[in-house]
Amino acid sequence: MEAVRNQIVKANLTETDYFIEKIIQLYEMIMVRHGLMVVGQPFAAKTSITNMLAGALSELNEKGLMNEQVVQIIRLNPKSISMKLLYGFTDESTNEWTDGLLAVKFRFQARQENPERKWLIFDGPVDAIWIENMNTVLDDNKKLCLNSGEIIAMSKSMNMIFEPADLLVASPATVSRCGMVYMEPFEIGWVPLYKSWMNTL
Repeated sequence: MEAVRNQIVKANLTETDYFIEKIIQLYEMIMVRHGLMVVGQPFAAKTSITNMLAGALSELNEKGLMNEQVVQIIRLNPKSISMKLLYGFTDESTNEWTDGLLAVKFRFQARQENPERKWLIFDGPVDAIWIENMNTVLDDNKKLCLNSGEIIAMSKSMNMIFEPADLLVASPATVSRCGMVYMEPFEIGWVPLYKSWMNTL
């Protein structure tokens, strides 16, 4: 809690009971699930809780407390690029395989042998097309299967975190594989934003 409060002060955010509660929920979820979703509309503070928790765990590592590790974050928006560029594709003329962004980042984290926590955060909408290919990662297999035939296993220190606004088009198969932390913008309200802004004047 001390480390969390230090990070909140450092980031010039405003501490509220709800904000702290959600950081704790996220930490508890990360301890028990390798795949999880932080669901909520903009201004619900989804990104803020992940950043505060990452900072707090890294601070604990620096101080040698709770056997915690530094957090390494890779954040990407899965809907900003096409499916081909996300997972990879085979060139029709040369039959050569080209890795997608997700494949490169996932492999990078999976092959690191240090004990640092590695969070791959998908900050964008969840739709039935790209998320279905994640099902083998999110279930007990913990493996990313590419069309090239390559299978990349998650390491124990990895977490897949999704930050969608809603789950309107996510399939039950995907939702049931993930831990959930729900957040509401009205619970945060405008007062913390106002207080943080006042601190800058």
